[in-house]
Amino acid sequence: MKLSVIIVNYNVKYFLKQCLASVYGSDRRLADGSELELDVWVVDNDSVDGSVEMVRRDYPQVHVIENHENVGFARANNMVLAKSTGDCMLLLNPDTVVERDTFARCTDFMAEHPDCGSLTVKMVDGKGNFLRESKRGFPSPAASFYKISGLTRLFPHSKRFAAYYMGHLGEDDINEIEILPGAFLMIRREVYDKIGGLDESYFMYGEDIDYSWSIKLAGWKNYYLPTTRIIHYKGESTRKGSMNYVYTFYNAMAIFVRKYFSGKDARLFNLLLQVAIWMRATLAWMQRIAQRVAVPLADFLLAYGGFVLIKAMWENVKWGGAEYYPAEYTLLVIPLYILILMCSSWLSGGYDKPVRIGRIVSGVGTGLLLLLAFYSLLDESQRYSRMLLVLGSVWTLMSTLIVRMLLSVNNVKGYTLRAHTRGTILAVGTKAETARLRELYASMGMATDKLAVTDDTDARHLQDIIRIEHADEVVFCGCDIRHVIELMAHLRTTGVEYKIAPSESDYIIGSESVLSPDDLYIADLNTISTDTSRRRKRLFDIGTAMALLLLSPLLFWFQKRKGNYFGHCLSVLVGTLTWVGYTNHRGVFTAADMLRGNATEQLRERLTLRYMRHYSTATDFTILMRNWNNI
Repeated sequence: MKLSVIIVNYNVKYFLKQCLASVYGSDRRLADGSELELDVWVVDNDSVDGSVEMVRRDYPQVHVIENHENVGFARANNMVLAKSTGDCMLLLNPDTVVERDTFARCTDFMAEHPDCGSLTVKMVDGKGNFLRESKRGFPSPAASFYKISGLTRLFPHSKRFAAYYMGHLGEDDINEIEILPGAFLMIRREVYDKIGGLDESYFMYGEDIDYSWSIKLAGWKNYYLPTTRIIHYKGESTRKGSMNYVYTFYNAMAIFVRKYFSGKDARLFNLLLQVAIWMRATLAWMQRIAQRVAVPLADFLLAYGGFVLIKAMWENVKWGGAEYYPAEYTLLVIPLYILILMCSSWLSGGYDKPVRIGRIVSGVGTGLLLLLAFYSLLDESQRYSRMLLVLGSVWTLMSTLIVRMLLSVNNVKGYTLRAHTRGTILAVGTKAETARLRELYASMGMATDKLAVTDDTDARHLQDIIRIEHADEVVFCGCDIRHVIELMAHLRTTGVEYKIAPSESDYIIGSESVLSPDDLYIADLNTISTDTSRRRKRLFDIGTAMALLLLSPLLFWFQKRKGNYFGHCLSVLVGTLTWVGYTNHRGVFTAADMLRGNATEQLRERLTLRYMRHYSTATDFTILMRNWNNI
């Protein structure tokens, strides 16, 4: 029997490499004594991370289709389905790892069940947790509404409310299901010959739902086979609470509705979906707003209460209890003082995560100095009390720190004030493999003093070792992937992170992340991506854009590109452009515009990297001034 494996890749080189290693490390002996023949294809959707070069270098036996644009999941798979010659075809995500017996068990099951048109397996994430999308039901109007409105999460095992994930079926029981996941979807050749490829109307989401339902309508059965498992790392490039996800999901479901529903059913489905979409989007929007304003609002209210109390006490001590200060002082001046102190703290990074006490102290202190300087310039009639200003500012600092301490005590993410004590990293593998891991960590400049090793791969023993060593991370070094998945399933209650260091590799893969020397190098370069740098860059853009617009009656006549002057200024002001661009951020100028004359492409890349690593607003100002007549 021949199996055609189709992997659609987009910028996940290390995941792809591990996926291919597991594919070619699989056991191909079938139940009838024959050997499974593998026909592996990688379709690359215009990756820029060296994925294609890696495949051609390390896996020359793989057929590669290199697209020069991202054509989407359905179209990319169809490119191979039309060419493949396997008795079965498998759509496989690049961020998956298969067990040694996965292919053999699946093809044996298909051979034993002639009514099986397609199947999938049990999927676990990078922490060993079962993924509900391993088995799904038909997305009826009710099932879809329950899912997108959140009722499925509240009742995960209900036959009605969890129908989208068929929650009433056991995760370890073989069952006929309705919808298979695109991450692992094995198809019988006769199925493809009868119904053809995936519907290319879908770009992302919905293709697997559509294809699974087409298979059922053609008279075949879809099966869930949990006797073998795969790891599906499930990258979170599209956040499920985001408007982008909500819109994309709705668009895919709308295509599905137009294709399979008609009349009143279609109208009802669309109505329910739109209600659920708006509910989900509104809740997500409210949650994001609440997360952003909760801490500043708490700071303001606590500071305001303290300011008012200090004013009352000062009136009692200084003026014998008389209401000396006018109402506008309480209603207007005090809020203005607090807003200036908070803005100064924000500009100093006092609201960045993780919290840094020094930034808060520096920001509030700077704000106080600015207020005192401004206070000295006011008319005597507008000077209410310098002492109240100082005491209120000190209270604002104290109250801000109190809020941070309360958040820290309650372990709110990003607000931990105590020093983080990293637990032990437990390396599981042979002596040679764990020694290689130690060298890898050392090569990345990471401390290895808390690296414990063991070659004991018994789940019960590992649980004890994790507890004794206080490990918060377990790295499996070159271990058999089937055994790794079994261990992750048994150890998932320990609360540690699980990672895999493939044999003879220079990278470590974990849930939604890759650790390698290249990653650390790039991360080190991207100092411009910090909250502080982004904020300073944005403030510089806004300030200079406004200044250039105000000076336009004078500067416009000296411009070499007069038609772009106002457009560029306005685009920078609203944020669609920045003065100096980098990577995916479009700019009016680049770091190479610091130079006089043309620069080679290689030099431009080096200058951009240097700009990102050593970013400062002074650099932006210099580039802008050197090109002031070319805006």
